[in-house]
Amino acid sequence: MKHILYTTLLLSLFVSCKKEVKAPETIKKTGLITQNAMVVSARVEASKIGNDILKKGGNAFDAMAATELALAVAYPYAGNLGGGGFMVYRKANGETGAIDYREKAPMAATKNMYLDKDGNVIPEKSTIGAMAVGVPGTVAGVFEVHKKLGSLPIEDILNPVIALAKKGVLVTEKQEKRIAHYQPLFKKANKDSILFDKAWKANDTIKHPNLAETLERILEHGKDGFYKGETAKTLANFVQENGGIITEEDLASYEPNGVHLLVFLMMI
Repeated sequence: MKHILYTTLLLSLFVSCKKEVKAPETIKKTGLITQNAMVVSARVEASKIGNDILKKGGNAFDAMAATELALAVAYPYAGNLGGGGFMVYRKANGETGAIDYREKAPMAATKNMYLDKDGNVIPEKSTIGAMAVGVPGTVAGVFEVHKKLGSLPIEDILNPVIALAKKGVLVTEKQEKRIAHYQPLFKKANKDSILFDKAWKANDTIKHPNLAETLERILEHGKDGFYKGETAKTLANFVQENGGIITEEDLASYEPNGVHLLVFLMMI
């Protein structure tokens, strides 16, 4: 009986699939479909830079590198030179891989550095200020991707990002609210005034001249323009002056990690 019922259900499903069913008028297509490639990110300025890289003949990895760096300008809340990330990829030939370029603990970090003498968590020590940050991996990750998988010269990746930093980006309504929300923490974590101390409003233009200079040093010296020299010294000094433990040695020794992927098939 169960077998007959199962067969009947299958037959019903098959027949229903053969019928032409018109979608209700209330259901509309959403999203964008393209034949070749697409770049999607949190800000249109970054996506445009990535898309322009593809139009210039770059591959998906070139576009990823440019978009990642452009987000440091247009969406510093999530994409920035002081952070890091993961990349998982599958090439057209089926080859898969991953790169881990997340932040790392400084060499002076210890197991209990966020605990008091009684073993209790010290409030905010691991979330606000110079002790809450790790050794950044974004720049190293971008250069690792470009070296292994990119096709265009690094100048083609960095120049439009530098231009965006100098030109500036518009503040969105969401960004206005986010900056206002976090301003007390900005002031708490930084001794000196910073770019986001100002009461930025939607449609204001934020320019990043200092970030542009940092990117220009990276353009001139490669990843050493960030992990060594003037930028590394400035970064390490600032962190230590504010109670952190990141050193120039930490920065100079940073390397991304290769990741072994677990690949499996899943039926849905």
